[in-house]
Amino acid sequence: MRLDKLICISTTLTRDEATRCILAGEVTVDGELITDIRCQVHTHRDIRLNGEKLIPRPFRYLLIHKPKNTICSNKDEAYPSVFTHVDLPDHSELHVVGRLDADTTGLVLATDDGHWSFDIIRPESHCKKTYRVGLSRPLTSDAADRLRTGVIFQGITEPTLPAALEFVTPTEVLLTITEGKYHQVKRMFAAVGNRVVALHREQIGEVRLDIQEGQWRALTADEVASFVK
Repeated sequence: MRLDKLICISTTLTRDEATRCILAGEVTVDGELITDIRCQVHTHRDIRLNGEKLIPRPFRYLLIHKPKNTICSNKDEAYPSVFTHVDLPDHSELHVVGRLDADTTGLVLATDDGHWSFDIIRPESHCKKTYRVGLSRPLTSDAADRLRTGVIFQGITEPTLPAALEFVTPTEVLLTITEGKYHQVKRMFAAVGNRVVALHREQIGEVRLDIQEGQWRALTADEVASFVK
């Protein structure tokens, strides 16, 4: 990770304060003075601030039940941040693993472990994500078959990967996909002549949403490990 981030997760310093310490020549890595804030370091290196060895705190792994009209950012913008009710210190160091639109609700994973999140979102992981989808009109069996086998978006030649689809009602389905294309679920249903009016993520990998809207909890060790290939 970047040296300035490692300082932040080892101290109470903000990112700006960590930057100033590095530029002031107060940080060494394995005995070498480092003044490049972008320097990439590993937690096993001997990193010292003014001669004091830094010990990074453990990484944090969270499950958040995202309400509607919140954004997957650690700063408030047009809508409040999904981290608004996460009462943890330094939650600005956390990032969301796979963003949801402001109007989409449900399961969000968050962490400060960049390697862990990358392993989940990289295309080769084929991590399953299940959504409860409300539709503007009943979904036909032909459209459902097309979604299961893969649809083609405008301007893209490759179809989406096969999806699992289960009817709840004629206008509500459970859709499981293994990709994370931009606005993928909404675009998939638009491609078969329908429109998403409600979207809620219920599961990522083996982790299911099990808390109330607006709440959060730490992932268990088994849940964290379930994403490690």
